[in-house]
Amino acid sequence: MKIKIFLSGSILIALLALSSHRLSNESDKNELLIKSMMQGLNNSHYQPQKVDDAFSKEVFDLYLKKLDFNKRYFTARDVENLRKFQYDIDDEVNKGSYELFDISVELYTQRVKEASAYYKTFLSQPFDYTVKESIETDPEKMDFPANTAEAKENWRKLLKYQTLHQLTNMLERQERAKEKGDESVAVKSFEEMEEAARTKVREDYDERFGRLLKTRTSDLRSLYINSIANVYDPHTGYFPPKDKERFDIEMSGRFEGIGARLLEKNGYIEVSEIIPGSPSYRQGALQVGDVIIKVAQSKSDPVDVVDMNIDDAVTLIRGKKGTEVRLTVRKIDGEIHVIPIIRDEVILEETYAKSVLLQDGKAKKGIGYIKLPKFYADFNQQGGPNCAADVAREIEKLKAENTKGLILDLRNNGGGSLQEVIDMAGLFIEAGPILQVKSRGRQPYVLRDENREIQYEGPLVILVNSFSASASEILAAAMQDYRRGVVIGGTSTFGKGTVQRFLDLDDLIKGYSEVKPLGSMKLTTQKFYRVNGGATQLKGVTPDIVLPELYNYLDIREKDQDYPMEWDEIEPVKYVPWSLTAADIERLRAGSKNRVSGNDRFDLIDKNARRLQEQQQTSIFSLNLDQYRQDRDMRRERARELEETGAPIEGLEVTSLKADLAGIQADSVKSQTTREWHKDIKQDIYVYEAMQVLKDIK
Repeated sequence: MKIKIFLSGSILIALLALSSHRLSNESDKNELLIKSMMQGLNNSHYQPQKVDDAFSKEVFDLYLKKLDFNKRYFTARDVENLRKFQYDIDDEVNKGSYELFDISVELYTQRVKEASAYYKTFLSQPFDYTVKESIETDPEKMDFPANTAEAKENWRKLLKYQTLHQLTNMLERQERAKEKGDESVAVKSFEEMEEAARTKVREDYDERFGRLLKTRTSDLRSLYINSIANVYDPHTGYFPPKDKERFDIEMSGRFEGIGARLLEKNGYIEVSEIIPGSPSYRQGALQVGDVIIKVAQSKSDPVDVVDMNIDDAVTLIRGKKGTEVRLTVRKIDGEIHVIPIIRDEVILEETYAKSVLLQDGKAKKGIGYIKLPKFYADFNQQGGPNCAADVAREIEKLKAENTKGLILDLRNNGGGSLQEVIDMAGLFIEAGPILQVKSRGRQPYVLRDENREIQYEGPLVILVNSFSASASEILAAAMQDYRRGVVIGGTSTFGKGTVQRFLDLDDLIKGYSEVKPLGSMKLTTQKFYRVNGGATQLKGVTPDIVLPELYNYLDIREKDQDYPMEWDEIEPVKYVPWSLTAADIERLRAGSKNRVSGNDRFDLIDKNARRLQEQQQTSIFSLNLDQYRQDRDMRRERARELEETGAPIEGLEVTSLKADLAGIQADSVKSQTTREWHKDIKQDIYVYEAMQVLKDIK
């Protein structure tokens, strides 16, 4: 969960001492950056680390993992040489120096250049697919190659494995076409397909190494700095200025620009998506697949963006509302066009709360359903979008439809603003405590809903899953502790029970505008606890009704991260539970269990979850063509047996609210996205089961 705060004066005073000398070059700037960051960490982090040799080794191991996770570039000897510095990082950060970083980047850059030659050599000639050999694909089970020869052999196997995958797809496509008598698929020899497969893999690596070889030292420095920060906990980190800007956009759900998502491909900036309703969408000329060659600000001279870093290109394209940008693009047919677009505010509506009316064909009254993708808030704009107010408006629209229950869907909601959680919890209860927050070295304090007005008093279900995190867990836990609603989901939520706050490094330096902006630190400064005293950290929220979920058996939660903070508990606070009793929850749980145990869809979900667990644990694959195809056929056959139909659930009806109809019908984009959303809900067995639980609540 991420919220914005103002820094305390004590932190400012501690860091201003760093500004006592003049900055002369980039090295001085980087020294100031690391020292400022360490001061911020040690003064403000909830659980400061002792910066010693043990800390240094943890940073080294994490940095090595981040830099070469797949163990494709460094050899064991390289790692041994780098390990000479593994106990020096504590001394380096105190001095503001980067000895390990400088040496590792030089070595990494050299090894990447060498690997860029390996793939070209190995992909220049056919592989032998009759040899009985295999490849280990899990880096955690691999050692770094002993020497250059072993590194090359690992690359050979990797490239053969990826070519084998492409080749098998081509063989299967041709075999299916032959069986169906489809003459549109050109018949090729094995040799032709094998060459085409290698060509495809080579093109992919041309693009990959094109990016790697253009990696900036500043990007690698951010990776190193984050290795230091992440040893404190997984959610503490350094944000360069552009990353902080992207974070603010994600939190607010809006930005000013043209509304096109871009990707870097073979040195070119390509349009990957046009956001519905955006300036690009309304202008109509820019299309997915267009390649942006030049960017001009209105009538100014255009700037060539070929081979430009995508972040730099985005900076040129994005701009203030009302200004014009002219894009020189190459269309798919090769034609060159200059497209003028007037920038405007772009709203990412998929991040906002929205609702529908659900009916199952039996009950006279419908059930309200609100989807909340994140706990958004616009910190930079007075009167900007805030999810608690938006959910309150959706509730009012649903109440006008005379609904008899409400489902609040927090699945895949990774969190957001803490204040929005407090405000939203207050929509469902009378005034009272929502959670406890503990800062470093201080007694816990209670965050309360002070508004005695209740927005919604009816039956409530909270839907969660493994990816419901942070703010989502606070709300689910509060509703569970109050017995205000029934929480439904997998075995547990994500388990993130810490609070992060941004520290702007520029605020810590007096003057020196020539080095700004330095960026920001996101620091874990607090932990939060339920009103019953337990932390959501690591354990998350265990739903009242546990359902089969695709990710129940996978290691994907907070407890599976590097260096997570521990679970603990504090004293509970007094609160008044709602009308649901423990006996009511047990009755609802039993009713759901009876329905789920006889439900084919839930049975398939659980079997698929176990299949995913098995796949996660399987990491050795044959490089013999016949064996590879046989193994893949077995995996596919099992997947087909467990394939969900995707058919609508019989009797489940989804309709837009009367208050929304006019706006939807007047906008073709909204009409299309609404139809697609309704289709997804009609196939959602979790939503349907939540409806049945609501009907069981007396």
